[in-house]
Amino acid sequence: MRVTRLLLLVVGAAATAYGCWLLLPQLGTALPWLIGGPVLHDVLVAPLVGLVGLALGRLVTNRLRLAWIAAGLAASATLLLIAVPLLWRPPSAPPNPGLPDRDYPLGLAVGLAVLWAAIVVVLVVATTLDRRTDRQ
Repeated sequence: MRVTRLLLLVVGAAATAYGCWLLLPQLGTALPWLIGGPVLHDVLVAPLVGLVGLALGRLVTNRLRLAWIAAGLAASATLLLIAVPLLWRPPSAPPNPGLPDRDYPLGLAVGLAVLWAAIVVVLVVATTLDRRTDRQ
């Protein structure tokens, strides 16, 4: 096991060093993204997520429902994070005629609608089952 771990460490360190070597020529353009991402997360995203979590914890008393809502919010944030580069700026290259052109804002809206519709269905079914068991 020790040999395997040591081998994985050496391979990982070599891959990291190679990646850093490839990044050096583009460091001037990549540096704002490498610094800005974590700063934006720590200044804006993390406090916002914490405040939403506190508010949800006070508003939703059922822990199972809270877990579903929190999972939906996390999935929504992931979809939005993936969509930001596609929505933020126009494509840097002409469209490839072999690939279908996509309407990314519509795709994001449909994805979020399907996600939240599924969560609403789960919550309605859970509420219905809870009421049935309370009656019996």
